[in-house]
Amino acid sequence: MTRWMAHPMSVMVEFSMSPLDKGASVGDAVAKVVDFIDRSGVPYRLNPMGTVIEGTWDECFGLVKQCYALMAEESGRITITMKVDVRAGEDGRLDTKVRSVEERVGRKLRT
Repeated sequence: MTRWMAHPMSVMVEFSMSPLDKGASVGDAVAKVVDFIDRSGVPYRLNPMGTVIEGTWDECFGLVKQCYALMAEESGRITITMKVDVRAGEDGRLDTKVRSVEERVGRKLRT
């Protein structure tokens, strides 16, 4: 059995998705996708440059696929950037990764 199959994996995906055929302002399209993410029940954090989601591989990539399909309803060209962090047996890293840095710095940081 491969390591991938032997241990449950926690996945964090940071992604940004924007339509390229809507002009300079893409806020409405982005808001529609973020609202969808919020309603999905998947843990997430919004930041100024994208969104970080956490779950299983299938949950995360399934949600990214659904977000793309939603945006594609109104756009013929979409750009997506993604970073992926996969780790065996670790959940709740949206919070614990930030707390770990704050503990090392010795104070609460802006997030």
